Amino acid sequence: MEENVSPILLVKDAARAVQWYERLGFIKEAEHRFEPGLPAFVTITRGPVRIFLSEHKGDARPDTLIYLSLRNLDEVAAEFAVPVEEAPWGREIELRDPDSNRIRIGSVGPKDRAASASPPS
Repeated sequence: MEENVSPILLVKDAARAVQWYERLGFIKEAEHRFEPGLPAFVTITRGPVRIFLSEHKGDARPDTLIYLSLRNLDEVAAEFAVPVEEAPWGREIELRDPDSNRIRIGSVGPKDRAASASPPS
C-alpha cells in the first residue's frame, strides 16, 4: 500500500454531496453507518485521489479548504461555469461544494507550465 493523505470534509447530506463530487469525476467507493438513520461516512475516489465525506459533526470543520491537482481543469471550469484564474504559479479555479467547503483546483500540464513560465504582458 502506498502512503497518502485523505481529507475529511463535513457534509450535511452525504448523498447530495456525492452527486456534486460526481461532477468532478469522483465515484462513491464506500459508505458506512453504525446503524440505519445514523450519520454517514462516505469514501469517494477519482483515480488515486480519495476524499472522505462525513456527516459526523466532530470529524471536520465547516468551510474547509482542500487543493486538488487535476488534468482536466478547463473541462471542470466549463462544467461549473467558472473562469480559470491565471497566476504566476499556474492556473486555478475555486469552487464551493453544497456544504460550503472550498475546493481549489489547479492543473499542472504542458500548457500550464508554459503559461506560468511566460512573463506577464
